[in-house]
Amino acid sequence: MADDWWGRPVLAIIPRLFLDHFHHTSLIAEGPEGMAGFLVGFPSPALPGEAYIHFVGVSPDARKSGLARTMYERFFDVARAHGRHVVKAVTAPVNETSIAFHRRMGFEVGGPVPGYNGLGTSLVTFTRTI
Repeated sequence: MADDWWGRPVLAIIPRLFLDHFHHTSLIAEGPEGMAGFLVGFPSPALPGEAYIHFVGVSPDARKSGLARTMYERFFDVARAHGRHVVKAVTAPVNETSIAFHRRMGFEVGGPVPGYNGLGTSLVTFTRTI
């Protein structure tokens, strides 16, 4: 399903361990046709004031409906309930749609940071105080 939503393989960046260990802080949105979206996020175990959004997906049929914004706002509530006051995320520099969305959501956009995830990778960082 996720691969179909993006038109390319993305399942490798959503390992099962995220779903096994962070399902209490992740979100699923249902629509008339089944799953309309999901957000995998969690309070940082290493940084007590922070939470992290790892991956967000919205069905092509549900895009531009406000669903992503709603899931982010709900995740902000989850993060606050866990005592977090900063939410972070990252994306590839070519993902202009994600960068624009995060800007609209009030995130500070940084980078791209060379080698963020190892040699040969650069990622754009997002930080928002909640």
